[in-house]
Amino acid sequence: MIISIASGKGGTGKTTVAVNLAMSLNEQVQLLDCDVEEPNAHLFMHPDFDHSMTVSVPVPEIDTERCTLCGECSDLCQFKAIAVIPAMSILTFPELCHSCGGCWAVCPENAISEGVREVGTLESGCSDRVSFIHGRLRIGEAMAPPLIQQVRSKADPNKLTIIDAPPGTSCPVISAIRGTDVVLLVTEPTPFGLHDLKLARAAVRSLGIPAGLIVNRIGIGDDAVFE
Repeated sequence: MIISIASGKGGTGKTTVAVNLAMSLNEQVQLLDCDVEEPNAHLFMHPDFDHSMTVSVPVPEIDTERCTLCGECSDLCQFKAIAVIPAMSILTFPELCHSCGGCWAVCPENAISEGVREVGTLESGCSDRVSFIHGRLRIGEAMAPPLIQQVRSKADPNKLTIIDAPPGTSCPVISAIRGTDVVLLVTEPTPFGLHDLKLARAAVRSLGIPAGLIVNRIGIGDDAVFE
């Protein structure tokens, strides 16, 4: 079973819930910290890391000797990661590339090959009986989903998995919770908490995942979240 712990906003206590749930279960369990932009579950778990690896994604590299500046790669790219200046040059913007592979597939001159761009690191280890995996996004990197997918790919399917998802409702959150069995949404009884909870609930419903609700930090705001 895969349980995701998510929240519409930061500061609701999502990581606290994920860590305590992992530590309280009397069975083989693994905790995946998929909040790769600001991983902090390790601060509570104190795992002994025994493995580390660099995570990279493929990006286009142009052979300017073979390139005819036809522009087919640029026309295909929906993320503007390749720009062709007619009769002059071709430019690539690796930070915008989503690694779909379309550019080197359509190039009629086979002038585009796969390069690599580092997006972050993945570390794994154990804390008592809990297996622990997290990712650290490279400073300045905007593409979190590839690293999140790598963290999830290292999970042992024979163990109960708890995922500490990023806060919010953007692409990193979807990458973290997609395909899980249930999502526990953690919120706080404040107007901001309620507003962002509604957005998170809509995102989870769009994926068709069953969800539960944990209201943390009772007594700090109002009771509108219970209505």
